Amino acid sequence: MIIPVASGKGGVGKSLLAANLGISLGEAGKKVILVDLDLGASNLHMFLGLRSVKQGIGTFLNSHHKDFNSILVKTDYEGVSLIPGDAEIPDIAQLKTAQKRLLMRELCGLDADFLIMDLGPGTNYDVLDFFLVSQRGILVTTPALTSILNAYLFFKNAVFRIMSSTFKSKSKAALYIEKLKKDGTPLQKIYVVKLLQKIKEIDIDCYNDFTIKIRNFKPFFVLNMLVNKKDTDKANQLRRSVKEYLDIDIEHLGIISKDAAQDIALNSRLPIVKYKPDSILSQAIYRIADKLLQCESEGEGPLDLENIEESYQIAEMEAEADFQAKLHYMEELLHCGELSKGDLIEIIKSQHYEIEKLKKESNLLKAKLIRAIDEGFVY
Repeated sequence: MIIPVASGKGGVGKSLLAANLGISLGEAGKKVILVDLDLGASNLHMFLGLRSVKQGIGTFLNSHHKDFNSILVKTDYEGVSLIPGDAEIPDIAQLKTAQKRLLMRELCGLDADFLIMDLGPGTNYDVLDFFLVSQRGILVTTPALTSILNAYLFFKNAVFRIMSSTFKSKSKAALYIEKLKKDGTPLQKIYVVKLLQKIKEIDIDCYNDFTIKIRNFKPFFVLNMLVNKKDTDKANQLRRSVKEYLDIDIEHLGIISKDAAQDIALNSRLPIVKYKPDSILSQAIYRIADKLLQCESEGEGPLDLENIEESYQIAEMEAEADFQAKLHYMEELLHCGELSKGDLIEIIKSQHYEIEKLKKESNLLKAKLIRAIDEGFVY
């Protein structure tokens, strides 16, 4: 099962999830290969406790006739191997078309139960193309409004990328989109549903081909860094926007609450599921791994709307359970004397800071939306 892991912006915990998810699946007896495709800023090895790597994807692409398996690095974790990315080789972040095709072919030919690809942040063509290699990519986002907006834009860019790979260069559909660009209409201002209605009118063959491909696009998303249980509302907002404006369904793979233990684990060069397997963060990752194992056993098939609805309900219950677990944990620390009143005050201050930061992001986004509406922005 190929699982690309992407994000609309950096700093949302994408690499953390990829690394710890790989270890969790390895513990379940699966053969896992982690691939660092954040080319130009490769650091996945650090989440696995590896101090440095001698060679990686950059070495392979810059060395003629090199065996791809030779850059495979065994980790200290059962069933888990790593293909590093090479951040120090110039221009590795900009792949040529031939290099990208070669890399995709080699990756898809690897012997593994799970191939987890940690992609770079954002929506450049390389990221989108690797994300679309699989039907079941994972997009990681946080409850911050800017992050939710970037997640929506990621899905929108993915839809346009599917269009560009479907519509032949001289087809009426492709020429129509090219005309929109020449007329100065940015793709981000195009209402995808209306665009598809127009394409259906002028080029039914391209429309039908696109419909088949988009039905096979069944992405997951993970909501990370939750501060409170109400943050799950942001998941429903994203789902509604993606369905209404892009006409695609996205399945909720799970929530991960914010946990200070991750910073300690990273500084100790230990994955969180090994440093503190009973932590709220680790348990959330194990839940996500269990869902992927179930997905693997069920095989590929059409998305069931009932299952999609259930995935959001389960995520809300998970958020409630994690919130209660946090309260119980803090109460235990207070009662046993490990958490002083001063520590509790610092925790409250930290949470207050996070809330204020979210408020500022919200106000900034509202101002941008008002400005965009005034300028004629269209979804």
